[in-house]
Amino acid sequence: SHFLGQNFAKASGIQFQNREGKQEFGWTTSWGMTTRMVGTVVMMHGDDDGLVLPPRIAPTQIVILPITPREDTRAKVLEACDALALQLRGKRFADAPIEVEVDRRDLGGGIKNWEWIKKGVPLRVEIGPRDLEKNSVTVSRRDQPVKDKESMRMDEFTARAPEILVSIQDLLYARAKEFRDANTHVINSKKDFYDFFTAKNPSKPEIHAGFALAHWNGSREVEEQIKNDLKVTIRVIPLDGSSEPGQCIFTGEPSVRRVVWAKSY
Repeated sequence: SHFLGQNFAKASGIQFQNREGKQEFGWTTSWGMTTRMVGTVVMMHGDDDGLVLPPRIAPTQIVILPITPREDTRAKVLEACDALALQLRGKRFADAPIEVEVDRRDLGGGIKNWEWIKKGVPLRVEIGPRDLEKNSVTVSRRDQPVKDKESMRMDEFTARAPEILVSIQDLLYARAKEFRDANTHVINSKKDFYDFFTAKNPSKPEIHAGFALAHWNGSREVEEQIKNDLKVTIRVIPLDGSSEPGQCIFTGEPSVRRVVWAKSY
């Protein structure tokens, strides 16, 4: 992050009323959140088949794929796809209408399916002549193996679509939290800290995916020393963590809470 002072606030006329009731130019910071957040989503949730987007941030939450092997059934299939899309758009997820797209492109079903897999769309829905005969749809969730499919009655899927999107959102969050927690370690000594972040093979250091929760006395000099020694920096001071008085593992001085240390790449 970068502290920008009042320079941009003065240039843009950004003011606020301070405690004395006077207008004052804002003090601004820059965190570079956009590209970092995109990268985090890709790396945290993606797999070998492409993106996996949480439904809350997916621009398309459900894609409907018409399966039209014969020209004589094409019109009926497309009509059913459009009707389903209209019903789904009338449903709400995360306080907004569900975002639905019908892929009407004249491409093979396999090609279209893999394109949407790579784009990470949460739900793929196939409708073909056989589905119409049974008044059903074939549903695939992006948070499950790509070959997993489930046949559902069309009316059942329409009713349950918001619930399924919630399920995907919750599962992706749970997976990410489990991964983070499994790779976060409480460290109580300088030796253990250095051992944790020291490469096992210095000539070919491995990518270190761990987080260390350790006490720190707030000294910039200590932080700079750790950065020089191990290329490790403080990644975040948890806002939701309760104060846990202790001793800085580097100096033995008092510390009011643990901070998160890690390597960045």
